Amino acid sequence: MIYLDNNATTRIHPEVRQAMDPWLGEQYGNPSASYRFGRAARQALERAHQQVAELIGARPEEIVLTSGGTESDNTAINAAVQLMPERRHLVISSVEHSAIVKPAAFWESLGYEVTRLPVDREGLLDPDLLRGAVRPGATALVSLMWANSETGVTLPVAEAGEIAQAAGALFHTDAVQGVGKVTVDLSALPMIDLLSLSGHKFHGPKGIGALFVSGRIRFRPFLHGGGQEKDRRSGTENVPGAVGLGQAAVCARSDLEGGVPEQIGRMRDRFEDLLLETVGGAERNGSARHRLPNTSNLYLPGVDAEGLQILLDDAGICCSPGSACGSGKVKPSAVLKAMVHGNERARSSVRFSFSAFNTMEEVELAALAVAKAVGKLRVLLPSGGGPVISS
Repeated sequence: MIYLDNNATTRIHPEVRQAMDPWLGEQYGNPSASYRFGRAARQALERAHQQVAELIGARPEEIVLTSGGTESDNTAINAAVQLMPERRHLVISSVEHSAIVKPAAFWESLGYEVTRLPVDREGLLDPDLLRGAVRPGATALVSLMWANSETGVTLPVAEAGEIAQAAGALFHTDAVQGVGKVTVDLSALPMIDLLSLSGHKFHGPKGIGALFVSGRIRFRPFLHGGGQEKDRRSGTENVPGAVGLGQAAVCARSDLEGGVPEQIGRMRDRFEDLLLETVGGAERNGSARHRLPNTSNLYLPGVDAEGLQILLDDAGICCSPGSACGSGKVKPSAVLKAMVHGNERARSSVRFSFSAFNTMEEVELAALAVAKAVGKLRVLLPSGGGPVISS
């Protein structure tokens, strides 16, 4: 199998599995217990807070462990609404993840106003649009993702945070796709109030994530109960998951310092070059410059992306067509449509996302398999996409 769907989820790092193993077996104490067995679990949680904080340039007390990116995103919006009930305006982009889009729509159904900022054909957002949309005294929260999960395109979070801050609004970034893939240093980004991350996007376990809550702001919890996480997220802590998240943060930090993202970027570029050269009419979706180093979203005209995925699955290659919802149903990408692309392009585009566990040999084999599959589909279902050109 050649796994090229690392924006969906990632392989657990061997060091993460090793770190988690004791906490899945003999170390099963409740971290709220006062005896030694429980205190060991408490210390493991504290270490995980420290490790995650070091990855993103925060302080351990600013890290709230959650079940993942969706909970973190929902909590950020809920906290902003509760903290500033007199402000009934939210600003998001048109390419946000559903974990932002749907909560915003929920608050909209309760009478809040939501501004959805458009992006251009490359998926980029003009900060001047945000500047004109934010309303001092009325906007409670601006939420822009760090990097898009489908195209990898990055948004101007630093400038957006400054704009929000000047208007007295909170600023949140869904950095689920960014953390672990690029350097995130919140010590140099004081305009960011809230940030979401998820462990399974950078070789940690599923079902564990975190919300950064700046020490400068007040905070209202989403979950109430036993007062865990310093009364910011009640519920018995997922100790094995937290340990895994912490170790994944350690591994990600080492990879970032060792230049691994650049190595992944070279694999991605080689893959793209091969397909753009050999598949007639193929084009890149999104900015080539402002994007994650691991993500490639390609338009392959004349090809149904879902059909292509089936052929590639048979060939042992994993990738993502369109946007998959929880049921696995594939529909035209809302992100590509927001980038002023039509249904045909959205239905003929495929995302490939790479990691350090891929090799250049895999990349080249995968590119060849994609080109062959495209050629087969164009012969079987010709739709004006043009031939596949031999290299």
